Amino acid sequence: MSEGPRGATAREIVAIINDAPIEEVDDLVGRYGDDPRKQVRAAVARAVRRSEAERAERERVRAMYQLQAQMGGTGLVMGVDEVGRGAIAGPLTVGAVILPPEPIVWGLNDSKQLTPARREVLAARIAEVATAIGIAHVEPASIDAVGMASALRFAMAKAIEDAGVEPDCVLIDGNPVHVHPKEKTLVKGDARIAAIAAASIVAKVTRDSIMVAYDEEYPGYHLAECKGYGSAAHIAAIRERGLTPIHRVSFCGNFLETPPLF
Repeated sequence: MSEGPRGATAREIVAIINDAPIEEVDDLVGRYGDDPRKQVRAAVARAVRRSEAERAERERVRAMYQLQAQMGGTGLVMGVDEVGRGAIAGPLTVGAVILPPEPIVWGLNDSKQLTPARREVLAARIAEVATAIGIAHVEPASIDAVGMASALRFAMAKAIEDAGVEPDCVLIDGNPVHVHPKEKTLVKGDARIAAIAAASIVAKVTRDSIMVAYDEEYPGYHLAECKGYGSAAHIAAIRERGLTPIHRVSFCGNFLETPPLF
């Protein structure tokens, strides 16, 4: 039987395995894999599953970078994505991000698949490694005036410009929007292309912070929780209180019973 630290109890070995960083897990599995004690065997089994999950996750993220290279080539590949399209309050926000091939930003995914805390961590990491980042917003009054399709095209073009770098390829989540001559689109691209996922995360974190600030400015609409989307509590508040300047009037006609308050 492999031995752990001199005189280590099963509980101590379990703690070592459970607390180990992922880089050390495989070595610990090899060291304690033949320990007959039940607690240690269970900890080793958990560690094996953890290691397998981490390998699968890393393969998933590497595949996002590989598909990005296949679609975008080896130049400056920009990912573009929006958040807030379906909200009834707050801006439409678009992110545009160019990521270098290295270092890989582990954990990238469609922002909707990530917890708020994980998005914050990833947004900070993206800011550290990105070649360029652009952000653009279209406010509710403009969305009402021109419609969502035009607002989306404007915001995407503005975010690309805001990045300050001319990309060799622009990869956009969803269907063609015709905002850049080097544009390519991919449905579900925010879960399949590294730079699009990064743009999704940056846009989501940015817009969420705006909605939290709006929650203080316009209390009672639950904006910090719903982020401007049509939750039951948000709709009930509109019916009771009316609209604010950050509501999209054209999106609220089906349930608006009182005139705007402001």
